[in-house]
Amino acid sequence: MFGDRYINRTLRSKKLFEEAKNYLPGGVSYVIRFFEPYPFYVWKAEGQRVWDVDGNTYTDYWMGHGALLMGHRYPPVIEAIKDQLDLLPHAGFSHEWEIKLAKQVIEMVDSVELIRFTNSGTEAAMYSIRLARAYTGKKLIGKFEGGWHGGYDALHLAVSPPYELPGSLGITDGALKDTIILPYNDLDGVRKIIKGLELAAIIIEPVLGAGGFIPSDPEFLKGLRELCDEHDALLIFDEVITGFRLSSGGAQKIYRVKPDLTVFGKILGGGEFPAGGFGGRRDIMELLDQLKYRDPHKRAFQGGTFAANPITTRAGYTLLCELQRRPEIYGYINRLGDKARNELQQIFDEKRFDAHVTGIGSLFTTHFTPVKPRDSKTAQQKKNVSLARSYFRHLLDNGIIAMVQDM
Repeated sequence: MFGDRYINRTLRSKKLFEEAKNYLPGGVSYVIRFFEPYPFYVWKAEGQRVWDVDGNTYTDYWMGHGALLMGHRYPPVIEAIKDQLDLLPHAGFSHEWEIKLAKQVIEMVDSVELIRFTNSGTEAAMYSIRLARAYTGKKLIGKFEGGWHGGYDALHLAVSPPYELPGSLGITDGALKDTIILPYNDLDGVRKIIKGLELAAIIIEPVLGAGGFIPSDPEFLKGLRELCDEHDALLIFDEVITGFRLSSGGAQKIYRVKPDLTVFGKILGGGEFPAGGFGGRRDIMELLDQLKYRDPHKRAFQGGTFAANPITTRAGYTLLCELQRRPEIYGYINRLGDKARNELQQIFDEKRFDAHVTGIGSLFTTHFTPVKPRDSKTAQQKKNVSLARSYFRHLLDNGIIAMVQDM
């Protein structure tokens, strides 16, 4: 529990949380934003800092769930948003910015030949699974222990221990019966499990996100590509977190493994608006094409009221153009990530702490485990929860917000 220090300097946040509990279940709109005894409430942000309603300033390592690659209120994106707000924020018609963003993604990500936009990573993952089943004519989907693909029922399994249980109440056995749980970073284990199965696809985060920023072994991803080819199954990369963050072409560019479909989110909307997308091989994506398949019963469906709205796509296009125009950005943020991982690990080692820093590029997190985790089982089942909470509290008391598991 937090002591008097946090409570004494966040009295207005405490009052707001008490009010919020009357109107929002648990007082929050997303459970991961809650921590004991209550979250602080923000009202302003700029660059790497946020300010709460009590006047406290924090250095922000959470950055809008990882969507704000360039920090809060990145000027080129904000200016584009302001301009578009005066013109056409939303209309429900086709417009030029959706074409510009689609073209930009395709130019930056080699595996993407066609793309469709959604309002979230969850939607994009859901539609990619539907499309994989439509294309292959098969039902089974492989997903990994610790993998997070949003709240879609068929993938909301094996997110945290015990892995055999769904991640939420209300998910039926029918929704999960075609989902196969696979071990992360264990190619032999995957091979044994899928032997003889008719898989439609395997979906994977190249770097586990909620599972603890644990990178895939390069040979593991290459092996998955080969296994999918052998089984006539599609390989889907969920790059909601890694897309446009690890490189201009995402994790797949770094690992040199080309998936059949890629799921996007977060940064795709410029970091400021809800956004998602899924894209890949032309022959697969064409199953969404109403010009080629006039009968709706013979094509896959995707759509949404706010999908590819002008203000979101313009924000996303502006940011992606900046990232392409200024490749030095990746060198800079990746060096910052290296510095954080190396120096934190050095401190833990010098103090003989059972703590291990994982990540890649600009992603990093700390695990209070006896060994450095290569998979979510180690990260989630062998962690020292008490130490993790103390670490979070210490950072927060020193004006640093870095969301950690079990905080």
